[in-house]
Formats: sequence, structure tokens, C-alpha cells
Amino acid sequence: MKNTLLACGSMLICSLTMAQKWQPLFNGKNLDGWKEVNGKALYEAKNNEIVGTSVPESPNSFLATTKDYGDFILELELKLDAEMNYGIQFRSESTPDYNNGRVHGYQMEVDPSDRAWSGGVYDEARRGWLYPLELNPAAKTAFKKADWNKYRIECRGSEIRTWVNGVACAHLIDDMTPKGFIALQVHQIYKPEDKGKSIHWRNIRIIENPSASQYSPYDKIYVVNDIPNNVSPQESKNGFQLLWDGKTTTGWRRVNSDKFPNKGWAIENGELTIHQSDGNEEGSGGDIVTDKQYGAFELEFDFKLTEGANSGVKYIVKEDYDTKGKSAIGLEYQVLDDERHPDAKLGRDGDRTLSSLYDLIARKDNKVAIKKIGEWNKGRIVVYPNNHVEHWLNGFKMVEYERGSKEFKDLVEISKYKNWNNFGLWPEGHILLQDHGNTVSFRSIKIKNLR
Repeated sequence: MKNTLLACGSMLICSLTMAQKWQPLFNGKNLDGWKEVNGKALYEAKNNEIVGTSVPESPNSFLATTKDYGDFILELELKLDAEMNYGIQFRSESTPDYNNGRVHGYQMEVDPSDRAWSGGVYDEARRGWLYPLELNPAAKTAFKKADWNKYRIECRGSEIRTWVNGVACAHLIDDMTPKGFIALQVHQIYKPEDKGKSIHWRNIRIIENPSASQYSPYDKIYVVNDIPNNVSPQESKNGFQLLWDGKTTTGWRRVNSDKFPNKGWAIENGELTIHQSDGNEEGSGGDIVTDKQYGAFELEFDFKLTEGANSGVKYIVKEDYDTKGKSAIGLEYQVLDDERHPDAKLGRDGDRTLSSLYDLIARKDNKVAIKKIGEWNKGRIVVYPNNHVEHWLNGFKMVEYERGSKEFKDLVEISKYKNWNNFGLWPEGHILLQDHGNTVSFRSIKIKNLR
């Protein structure tokens, strides 16, 4: 059945593009229309292929089109001689005012390693991973290490989609760079034995300004949306909606109140910000919660920390308990400046650090997931109907656990929550943004019900 669905999806893609006019980007004879930038790898045209070969003492090399492209569908085939990392740049640039001409922009990954992120989207020399395939593990098996692979990239406005061998890999909404060149990357090498290893490209073709995006009914992969407070058409099809509208206080109120706080919290430029007060729980405005309660759900939120800031996103929150002026009770996704706030050194084994299940389970040690203070982060909490729970940070899974398991209950018994009856096991509860007396901003708060 699965293969049948994939075949149907591939047939739909083909039927939608057959009527559109493909243009070759490689004439099969020479490298007219291309130029090498950034590095010194060897690029040559032979046997109707472009062959890129690694050389020592060179940074990443790129064979780039001399023309820029904005909205397009790109297809090509590639094959590796060795299990090395490569990539396909698109909407990319090389300008003297950016790192002395270093190539930067979107890249569709070619990754034959055991990590298997071929088809993911990386932002070369800029923001790093935008869509790691940890977000779409089903696509990890699409790439064939020892054979030809068909790559496809679709760009329409802010929408970026990728496929490997007909399998949908990444779906990204991002508007940082609307146009730029396409380039074939040969990665720099670090070991002498990798000298002279090659990658082959063929059948490189493009459609410019394609018709409106079409969605296969079987294409329901996770969407990363970098446009603030926006739900894309595919996200809507996937069941997401805004939990905060980006403009008003609708749907939110102060905890244990029927009104939104009249101080502390501010809405400006599409951001919901709790401002600095005294650094204590319940600060000046107090925690805010959703009007509605949620049981099984997928929650997304962007957040931005200031130096030394502390906050949290709580879920399955109940207002039935007297917390004596402290924050309301619920499971907490920790939001913290780990380097500067003392709370990161408290608790047990790092279970009060950023994205951890506060005071219960420490996050994975994944430095790639951590952004600099002042940059926007993407948080994600998934509570499945079977009580499996996941915490994600910037596209990486940081925590997972089973609500109600013996391990979970044992952790509660040695935590600050041990005196709260049935802690974390309520069938549903509110979602809460914490006022801990520090300046922290939120935006793009979305939810999908899983029941």
C-alpha cells in the first residue's frame, strides 16, 4: 500500500509538470552557463555528465549558474563515487560584502552517511539547518548510495519543497532570499585519502515561473514555517491553526483570572513579550494561559531570549491548586539562557536547561540545536494520544518520555512536583506562557489537535 501511494504521488508530480516547458541547464558538452566560485575543486564535462572532483587545501567549491533563478522547478540526477557529503545550492549568492564572497544560501543536502539527511535543507554559511530530516524520518531511506538519484527542488515565493527519487523530503516556508544562482557543491576534504573522489550530475533541467503549487493527498510531511504568525496552505491541510493571532489577546487570559494582564505583557510587531521586572515567578504581569484546554496535541512556538532570561511553556496545566504566588502547575518545556541563568546549574543532571522537561528529564546534548541569545528559536511539544511526549528545539528532538510510565512516576517522586497529586497525568489542561520576571518574546504559536 505504501509503495502504491508513493507511486501515485510521483505520477501526480509528473503529470503536473509534463505540460510545462523544461529548459536544460547543462548542454552535455561543456560548462557554458556555469562558473566556479569559492573553491578549487575540479569540474569538467564528460560523457554527458558534469563531474566534480575533490582536491586538497580547498574550501567548499561551487559550480554556479551564471543566471539567477527565483521561482522554478529544478530536476537533476546525481551519483557518488564515494560516501562523501555534497549539496545543491539554490537561491544562493556570492557577494564581496558577505564573508569576502563566500557562497551562502539554501542547500539541498546530499548525505550518504548513516545520518541519512539527503533531501534536507541547510542554509550554507548563514543559519545552518532549516529542515533536518529528523523532522521527516520516513524520507531517510529514499537516497541510494551506490546508484543514480533523482533530485527535485520546487521554489514558489516563500515555499520551498524537495524530493529524492519521488519521495517528499522537506517542506519549508522561508523568505530570506527570493532569488539567486543554482550551484553544484563539492565539499572540502579533511583526510588525504578523500583526494580525487568524484560526484556526477546529469539531466539537469529547469522550469521557470511554474504554475501554482499542487499538493499530493499523500504529501502530509511536517512543514517548517519561518514566516511569523503565518499558517501555510499545507499546514492548514495538516490540521494546524494559530493559537495566538499575532495581534490581540483573544484566546488568552491571566492564570486564575478571566482577563488578560493589564501590565507586564505587551503585543508589538507581531510579538507577544513579557517584559523585565524583578526576575521572580509571576513577575509583574503573571502567567498567561489559553482559554481552552488540550489533551493530545502538537504545539509550535517561536521564542526569543534576552541575556540571563528565564521563562517556560507549560502544558496540561491545572488551575485547581494554590501555588502560593508561584507559577501554575503543569509539565514545562524550559525556556532559559543556560549560560547566564543560575537555574541551569540547579536541579539534577541538567534537567533545568533549555528545552528540558523542567526538573524531570534533561535534554539531549546537541549543540547544533542551540541558537545564540537574541535569535529566534523554534520550540515544539508533541503530546500523543498514547501519552508519548516529545520536546523539539530548532528541528531536533531533545526530549521524549511516556506520561504515566513507571519511569515518569519515579522521576516525579524525586522532583519539586512530588507533593502534587496525579501531577502531569491529567487528561487535558491549559497551555501556559510563563512570566518569570525576565524579558522573553513569543510568536508563531500554533496548535494541531491529535484527537
